[in-house]
Amino acid sequence: MRKYLLLASILFISLNALASNILIPMDAESQKNHLKAYGITYWVLAKQQKVQWLLNYRGGSFLLPDGDAIRKECQIRGVSFEVLSSAQAESILDEISSPSKNQDAVILEKAPKIAVYSPKGNQPWDDAVTMVLTYAEIPYVTIYDEEVLSDKLALYDWLHLHHEDFTGQYGKFYGSYKAAPWYIENKKKSEELAKKLGYSKVSEEKRDVALKIKNYVIGGGFMFAMCSATDSFDIALSAEGVDICEPMFDGDASDPSYQSQIDYKKTFAFTNFTLERNPSIYEFSSIDMTRKRQIAKETDYFSLMDFSAKWDPVPTMLCQNHTSLVKGFMGQTTSFNRSEIKPTVLVLGENKINNEARYIHGIKGKGFFTFYGGHDPEDYQHRVGDPKTELELHRTSPGYRLILNNVLFPAARKKRRKLKC
Repeated sequence: MRKYLLLASILFISLNALASNILIPMDAESQKNHLKAYGITYWVLAKQQKVQWLLNYRGGSFLLPDGDAIRKECQIRGVSFEVLSSAQAESILDEISSPSKNQDAVILEKAPKIAVYSPKGNQPWDDAVTMVLTYAEIPYVTIYDEEVLSDKLALYDWLHLHHEDFTGQYGKFYGSYKAAPWYIENKKKSEELAKKLGYSKVSEEKRDVALKIKNYVIGGGFMFAMCSATDSFDIALSAEGVDICEPMFDGDASDPSYQSQIDYKKTFAFTNFTLERNPSIYEFSSIDMTRKRQIAKETDYFSLMDFSAKWDPVPTMLCQNHTSLVKGFMGQTTSFNRSEIKPTVLVLGENKINNEARYIHGIKGKGFFTFYGGHDPEDYQHRVGDPKTELELHRTSPGYRLILNNVLFPAARKKRRKLKC
């Protein structure tokens, strides 16, 4: 009996000695917590260890160095993993490298420093990105106008824009909520902050914030935005030097000819859009498709585009998922009018029935931006005052995976896609 126990111990030790990698599978069948898997990957990067992102292999799996600490962390966080021998890992990498496979291995080198542009009083559950960063246990710093205007953006690799209104129209909530205490208080705080920073109007202060963010991206930053931060950001850039705000927002009349003064050359993603002049309509422009949609919740899905992993690794990374079909969800800005997207911008996710883009990406200068329509991937029609989403109930959410793809994107050693801006 001792002889067999000794042989078994030797065999166990030998097998563990041969194990040199941990595979975190990201397919639907093998992974029980896709969202926290990104957190494990970030945690490994933060410890100055490299990771390989296996594009289009089992849902975009991660290949990590082996170690007791990593195994234990996966177990603690409830992340499924597989221990591989050197030979098994090499076999997977050889398979991926085959020209016949639409797969690739991208090296992730460094944990990106993450900033979330959000008002100081907001709670993490006010925004899908802060919710999923918190759930995945990925650290981030909250910044707002003071930090942006004092050039603190250079400290960060990745910037998320909370569903902000960069036009100075307070989210276009005037029609429904102008008498609500929270609306009155938010307007007051915005005006006080603008005055403190030396501006007579909130719209002028937000314009300069948008310009600082634009320069951050041009200089090499990574920007991600959802919901109203997407179109309101571009509108603010296009309306530089033009008053597009009605008196209830900034105290004086708008320029009667402001539509003709919009400069589409200044925007990141959108062109030829028409601004919504009515202050009581909960909409910024013709970019958003929310009011034009004719689709039931039960059939509201969008499909992710298929790119070449070896030739177009950037959009491939951003589309990694365990399904190519993602549940739709609404927001102030739900989706984007395809006819008003610049030809230099890639559509990563679309609803063909409505001819709308849900998820887009582009290059600006040395940097990148991604716009994702909607408010919360697991709350179909989020309304003011609705309870927060409990992500423990949505551990395998494809919609939230798209956000986390963007979080890891700056860590990659990239081959730039040749796009003109």
